[in-house]
Amino acid sequence: MNGLINILQISIAAVLVQNLVLARFLGLCPFLGVSKKLSSATGMGMAVIFVMTVASMFTWVIHNYILIPMDVAYLQTIVFILVIASLVQLLEMSLQKFSPALYEALGIFLPLITTNCAILGVAVLNTGINEFTGNSFTFIESLVNGIASGVGFTLALVLMAGVREKLELANTPKALEGLPAAFLVGGLMALAFLGFSGLNFFASVGG
Repeated sequence: MNGLINILQISIAAVLVQNLVLARFLGLCPFLGVSKKLSSATGMGMAVIFVMTVASMFTWVIHNYILIPMDVAYLQTIVFILVIASLVQLLEMSLQKFSPALYEALGIFLPLITTNCAILGVAVLNTGINEFTGNSFTFIESLVNGIASGVGFTLALVLMAGVREKLELANTPKALEGLPAAFLVGGLMALAFLGFSGLNFFASVGG
């Protein structure tokens, strides 16, 4: 039972309370760059969920069974980036083959997933301490954290895209057209998500 509660805590925290984009402010480049159209935002979100989930699995195993036993944990950033780059390359070739339209829509932002700090951030967080148990992340916990963080990233991206599509039809002052309006909307969304931090039943073991 405690295991299920822990999984639920990690999931809700990753999606809402500690949302990568709106609370930790990671992955802002694709958040602003690929949120002009809902279809592109959804495609990018699915791609990030896939890469983030698989990267969480591989990096956790590599960190715990190779880097730590060999006492070379200081290489984790380089190794994690290599793993993420390999996964993105695989995803890019798959989309080019099976979904050319989505491949064209994502454009330069697809290979840039490699340098998306949100994905590297989740991989690094999974090597740390689970604030709800006070122990290191297990393999299942890191996997759940990877999936939920990807879902949280997609949620922020899709919400932003929905608002920006409506703004295109609105009578917006010329000075606010484009990125200025996007920055204002992003700030308001971050303030709204700040309200989730009041969920006291997700308090950590230290709090």
